[in-house]
Amino acid sequence: WFTMATTTTKKMPPGCLLSFPDSAEQLTKLSEISSPSPPSSTIATPASASRSRGGELRPAAGRVRRPIRPAAVRLDFVQHVFPDKAMRDASSEADKKISEHQILTVQDKLHTGGDSASAELTRYIERCVTDGRRNGLGLDEATRDRVKAIKTEMSSISIEFNRKPVEDVSSLLMDRRGAGRPAGRLSGQPGKGRETPASCDDEAAERPETRRRIELAFNTRCKEANLALLQRLLALRRERAKLLNYPDPCGLRLRMAKNADTVAKFLSNLSEKLKPLQAKEQARLLRGEAGRLRPAGHPVERLDYSVDHERLRQYFPIEKVTKGLLENLSAHTGTEVHAGYGLLVWNPRCHAVQCPRILPAASKSVYFYLDLYPRDGKYGHAACFCPPAWWTTAPTAPPPSAPPGGQFHQADAEKPSLLTHDEVETFFHEFGHAMHNLWRRTETYMFSGTSVERDFVEAPCLENWVWSKKSLALMSAPHYSTGEPIPDDLLQSLVASRLANTAFFNQRQIAIHTSPDPNLDICAEYARISNRILGIQPSEGSAFPPISAIWPGGYDAQYYGYMWSEVYSADMFCTGFGEDKVLSPEAGGRLPQPGGSRDAVDMLRDFLGRDPTDAAPS
Repeated sequence: WFTMATTTTKKMPPGCLLSFPDSAEQLTKLSEISSPSPPSSTIATPASASRSRGGELRPAAGRVRRPIRPAAVRLDFVQHVFPDKAMRDASSEADKKISEHQILTVQDKLHTGGDSASAELTRYIERCVTDGRRNGLGLDEATRDRVKAIKTEMSSISIEFNRKPVEDVSSLLMDRRGAGRPAGRLSGQPGKGRETPASCDDEAAERPETRRRIELAFNTRCKEANLALLQRLLALRRERAKLLNYPDPCGLRLRMAKNADTVAKFLSNLSEKLKPLQAKEQARLLRGEAGRLRPAGHPVERLDYSVDHERLRQYFPIEKVTKGLLENLSAHTGTEVHAGYGLLVWNPRCHAVQCPRILPAASKSVYFYLDLYPRDGKYGHAACFCPPAWWTTAPTAPPPSAPPGGQFHQADAEKPSLLTHDEVETFFHEFGHAMHNLWRRTETYMFSGTSVERDFVEAPCLENWVWSKKSLALMSAPHYSTGEPIPDDLLQSLVASRLANTAFFNQRQIAIHTSPDPNLDICAEYARISNRILGIQPSEGSAFPPISAIWPGGYDAQYYGYMWSEVYSADMFCTGFGEDKVLSPEAGGRLPQPGGSRDAVDMLRDFLGRDPTDAAPS
């Protein structure tokens, strides 16, 4: 099995979609669009009734999507991971430039003609028309120009918003011993040293004042600048919705739930189910450790299940977790996984992995890249950037690829890189996105891999596997220093604690909503909702919204989708896998491959053999 050693940078697989430029100058040159499509760009319709619709649509789909989208993803990817700041800056500018290149109109005439097009190509054209209407198709030129200007400004705001926390250089003077923090969580030697807010763990600190300093420093990064950007972004979203005759920004989004009424019903039903558990958890916390409470904490797990996450860390070295993850992959695909030695990477600490013939009919390998450690300028949290691709058996077609990234603690002289169980879950979650991209078989870029409804994209993930004892056995190792195996009672407590904090923290997400008030105080509203649901006032001066990439990103009015996806992900896992089939290649082969080429609810029905449900599994 390959080790997590430094990878030699040499080359990419031929035609790989994840290739990238050698310099900032080359990146800037590649971002130039030589023949930009005018706002009235159209796709030609069949010249005669005798010409097949399918024959016309395939090249049309290629002309519109293939030339620009994969290139855009490759150039955008650089700003999130490259160590060189000049490259990151050039990537950000290229992202803004490409975002201005909009295809605003698609002729409705494409709905006419022959009927030989595949279901996916028909869906492609329907989606193009829908996208066109969301960009002003059918409106007067002045309104269409304003919609385009709004989208361009929104894109620039989103890029600027997300770069600010990443480039943040603020730090705290910390005393490892005085903070009462576990060894290995701070960089450098014992004693005082400067730490970035993102590298600190306030839950591990024993002193309330230390926890307060860390939490406040983290939640006030770029506060003023990003808050102004966020206010402007919300105003633009409301204006765009009004111009396109939607009541609010929610209506503009393509999603599995279809409409706001479905979302409201889902959230209301879930809220009622969570209330009794929430009351129990809240009473327990207020009797015990309310002063330690924070959104990512584990207070109920410690109090009711005796789960010691620092003790658990000692059994999850990153090399063993990675090996366990890849063994899970092999078990689900029936294919061998090995290191992609000699493949080009963007940082010596990245690792390329090759999966030959991951799909039954595939004749080529697919690749993914593990970029697991933090560094200056890197994207601020775990993510998976999936280059879009289409399915073909042509030998010259580019091989699929996906790069999951993390922010895990690096090894030092005293101990290896050890992951908390939360980090293991995050690793599997992001790798699930990679597998969704690598498994896809679609004819067009538009529906490639994770290009599904936003409220379904989080569902086909692997995080359920980190709560299975069989899978945990693959990814845990003997204690790094004592050699003792992980105690069975510790695993039992961990698995039993899965629902801890479920009500307490998911209830807060139910309350995230849009407001028509142009003068809404976002931070005050967030504090009000948190206090109402959690029963605990956020720290004074804390400003979570301005530092969260979710707000300016594609989720905006769809953040409920995390919960929506989690419910259906659990249904898929319990029905299709469960503990008895958790490592079954037969079950793994049933994972959805159509990407976004079919409605998510139809894919779910096929997988489950019934309608999906939010009822607890029996």
